[in-house]
Amino acid sequence: MKSGLVLEGGAMRGLFTAGVLDAWMEAGIVFDGAVGVSAGACFGCNYKSRQPGRVIRYNRRFAKDARYCSWWSLFRTGNLFNEDFCYRELPLELDPFDGATYAANPMEFHLSVTDCETGKAVYRRIDRADEEAFRWIQASASMPLVSRPVEIAGRFYLDGGLSDGIPLAYFERLGYDRNVVVTTRPHGYRKFRSWKLKLLKPLLGKYPAVHEALSTRHEWYNATLAYIDERVAAGAALLVCPDEPLPIKRVCHDPEVMQRVYDIGREKGASATESVRRFLNGDSPLRFADLREP
Repeated sequence: MKSGLVLEGGAMRGLFTAGVLDAWMEAGIVFDGAVGVSAGACFGCNYKSRQPGRVIRYNRRFAKDARYCSWWSLFRTGNLFNEDFCYRELPLELDPFDGATYAANPMEFHLSVTDCETGKAVYRRIDRADEEAFRWIQASASMPLVSRPVEIAGRFYLDGGLSDGIPLAYFERLGYDRNVVVTTRPHGYRKFRSWKLKLLKPLLGKYPAVHEALSTRHEWYNATLAYIDERVAAGAALLVCPDEPLPIKRVCHDPEVMQRVYDIGREKGASATESVRRFLNGDSPLRFADLREP
């Protein structure tokens, strides 16, 4: 049996995931591998480096810092989340990422990005916390229009959530047969086609495949949610998600709102800990309903 952790993105909704993961790290829950998308990649990599508390710490510390996330950064650099600050200065100097522990931890860590030319998902296993690794993490979280495509080895990539927002099927193909899926939307959420697509088309003229991916995103995303429900019903997956819509927008500069969402995640993670342990041990089949608050 091979245990996996599948982490959805959602920008600042990912603070819910950070809270869940911190509760599980502190409880000593171990997975054979994890795959993260967008914020799920940015925050989830801390599970492999064994750094509970790091995500909420640096988000609170730099919530109002224009170097971290601001319209000033977008105007000046083309990235709402400043590339140099977020993916060099912060992890290397200001709140160091533990690359040694990350590399030594046998847990695999994967992420997904979207290829700008094809509009398809590309998956990458990240074994070391080096400059290239941070480029892949940046690409996974680079939202269209507020981020420049990230160039790696001559190809350009954007947010993995455009093509495979919850890569459970990918992990199953790798042999992970017992997966815990953490999403940042409540169970039952469904995505609809956005009215903004017509406005985005001319802005994405250089990357028509990205626009096509956005045009069909609601279809494959909802199909993925249905697939997760099937795997949960079959006892092959366990879903952990917020009980209600999270009280935060995709971008947030309020440390107290960030803390609230993180705390919601910690509470959910703590309440699900024993159920996750039983699931990973194969002791008994579990359903999503088993994790709902009484």
